[in-house]
Amino acid sequence: MKNITVAVDDETYRRARIKAAEQDTSVSALVRKFLTETAAGESDFERRKRLEMEARAELGDFEAGPLLSRDALHERGR
Repeated sequence: MKNITVAVDDETYRRARIKAAEQDTSVSALVRKFLTETAAGESDFERRKRLEMEARAELGDFEAGPLLSRDALHERGR
């Protein structure tokens, strides 16, 4: 287990001590819980990768049509 040092202003520390007391715990336990929950969450990269995989699965196999010649391409626009 690693120990860390966090610097906060006096008012933040006072309010954190009050919150901790209300929950019958310590400021360290509150910080530990916050960091544990934050680290357990999905990172932005992981979320984007998951969304990409979901989109690819939803699309299924995708295949473009045959290439058109220049003449055929311009014929379609008329």
